[in-house]
Amino acid sequence: MKFSKAVKERLKKQTPRWFVFLVDIHSTIMSFIVALAIVWQSDWNIGLKNSAIIACVAFLVYPLSYLFFKTYMGIIRHTGLRDIVNVLKASSFALLLLLIVLYTIDSPYPKQSFTLVVLHYLLTTSFLVFLRILYKHIFLQFIQPHRDTSNLLIYGAGISGIITFNALQADGHIGNSVYAFIDDNPKLHRSRINGVKVISPEQVTKELIAKEEIEEIIISIQNIESAALNKIVALYEGFPVKLKIVPPVSNWIDGNLEAKQIQDIRIEDLLGRKTIHLEKDSIRKEVEGKVVLVTGAAGSIGSEISRQLLSYPCKKIVLLDQAESALYELQQTCSSSIKKNAIDVEFVIGDIRDYNRVDSVFRVFQPDIVFHAAAYKHVPLMEQNPYEAIATNIKGTKHLVDAADQYDVEKFVMISTDKAVNPTNVMGATKRVAELYVNYFTKRKSKTNFVITRFGNVLGSNGSVIPLFRNQLANGGPLTVTHPEVTRYFMTIPEACQLVLEAGAMAKGGEIFVFDMGESMKIMDLAKRMIQLSGFQYPTEIDIEICGLRPGEKIYEELLADGENTRPTHHEKIMIAKARENNIENFAEIIENLTLLPLDPSQEKFNMKLVLTLKDLVPEYKSKNSIYESMDQA
Repeated sequence: MKFSKAVKERLKKQTPRWFVFLVDIHSTIMSFIVALAIVWQSDWNIGLKNSAIIACVAFLVYPLSYLFFKTYMGIIRHTGLRDIVNVLKASSFALLLLLIVLYTIDSPYPKQSFTLVVLHYLLTTSFLVFLRILYKHIFLQFIQPHRDTSNLLIYGAGISGIITFNALQADGHIGNSVYAFIDDNPKLHRSRINGVKVISPEQVTKELIAKEEIEEIIISIQNIESAALNKIVALYEGFPVKLKIVPPVSNWIDGNLEAKQIQDIRIEDLLGRKTIHLEKDSIRKEVEGKVVLVTGAAGSIGSEISRQLLSYPCKKIVLLDQAESALYELQQTCSSSIKKNAIDVEFVIGDIRDYNRVDSVFRVFQPDIVFHAAAYKHVPLMEQNPYEAIATNIKGTKHLVDAADQYDVEKFVMISTDKAVNPTNVMGATKRVAELYVNYFTKRKSKTNFVITRFGNVLGSNGSVIPLFRNQLANGGPLTVTHPEVTRYFMTIPEACQLVLEAGAMAKGGEIFVFDMGESMKIMDLAKRMIQLSGFQYPTEIDIEICGLRPGEKIYEELLADGENTRPTHHEKIMIAKARENNIENFAEIIENLTLLPLDPSQEKFNMKLVLTLKDLVPEYKSKNSIYESMDQA
């Protein structure tokens, strides 16, 4: 018993390379003896004499070939297709050398000699491959520790599906058993792959799931579009299984798929659209040799813009944020890209509400392009704190715009929101005023090209609904939805930031760029889908609770205000909105006075005064579900 345990413990460790090399040589010798016995069974004396030279050469070239192709370097317990191909290369190379030697020898039995060499090659190759596969099988079945086995299905019986199957088999820690492959190709039905049957999608029923105790369905189709993925997910809606997906080949470690890389399907995978085709040359030309400043660089949008800029030949990238910890995290995550691309990056702590700090940043770094992503964006919080919303979204923007104009920045790109369109809350109203101030400078014949980009919600951003739902699922539910009919536009963070860079490159000054957000989605449907993707059933396991609209929240979002329309650009996902004229008299003076107001101790009256000024500046601002609705009625 102790001996068996000791053997198992030893076999758990990686087999020494020198031992693998010796086993390969031993297999080569034994193969030659067997081949010799088969070919020269009628005349041993003449056969041995004739084969002596061939044996000497064989026992020289085969080991040299193993050394050259490094067949002993592979980890035997994880033998895969590449290892087998490498063995074939090594033995084939040795065969070629032996054939060359064969035709230089004056042999009375050339036919038998040729047969001996070829038979030895076939036996050696077979032995080397067989021993590797045998060892792998023994290790996985008897040595590798297993967890309790869980049954699963693999959707996709193509090359990707087979690679997924092999990855699962190689990782004994997972303890998965593949019940069947699913494929919609009728030619594959009733066939078997590695002993596992192939079934049609329609054969996967709730009864089958329960009977075979299926716990997961892994979707293994490369380059699958979100529409096709949605269709597959919809097939198994309400099934008590967890849905997972195999990542793209580009994300595999060293080109090899490992079981741990198979991940849960994210809601982003289902809401994503076709890959955006960027005019990267125009973006490169725009930022090449330029100093680029990103404000709010540690936020969801700012950090992604920063990461994408690292792949372009900027002269310097200045990343500004007032959040110390978040900026430090960005610094750590970007360090490898900074070294790889040899980009000069400055991480600057600073608050855009402090004009002296803003002025010093512009004076020291002399930016050519500014991407302004810094903002307060959480609707309920800003509804309760209008002073802070004004201080950051209006005053901070004013400081940046004034500095950009003063220091002759080439281009200023402000990142706005769909909540600035017909706003119903303080946050949206402050962003709309910020838009008006940016556009105000386009009429002043500034040397700076001021432009605005406007889009809706981004998936996974700080404080967005996706992370909220994930936390609620982790805590066992329920998921909270403000209203059963509430809808939102969604876009992934990388997609939004790619379009920001593209719009910035094509901007001439004065434009409001509106992004194609696709179809709006009901938050209720989003919640149901996330429950399903997590392997739970609605409403029996995880329920959804309607908690009511929050202060300032509206049911539907818009991308265009009344009186605005769009014209297309060369990019199908980017449009230019025709902005309404700002006819407010003494606009600059009103903004100046608004941003200079000191904080008043009588909070409620002071807040009312601030919001009243916002409503004067933005006549379409009508409060919803808010204490400020009384002003609209008055």
